[in-house]
Amino acid sequence: MSVIMVMLPIALLLAGLFVYAFIRSVKSGQYDDLDTPPIRAVLDDDPVDHTRARADTTPRDDQNSDA
Repeated sequence: MSVIMVMLPIALLLAGLFVYAFIRSVKSGQYDDLDTPPIRAVLDDDPVDHTRARADTTPRDDQNSDA
């Protein structure tokens, strides 16, 4: 019975802290935009220079010699 008297106030205090943190994050706008961050991660790539990629794949004369 003495364990309940110790654990119950600790559990209620911890629950109250989590509720306070949640309300504070909602009021600060933490959950306003849930759709853009995953899309932003996909669209955040640097542009690729395709001319350089093609130049690297062209065969050179010294690589194609049969000698």
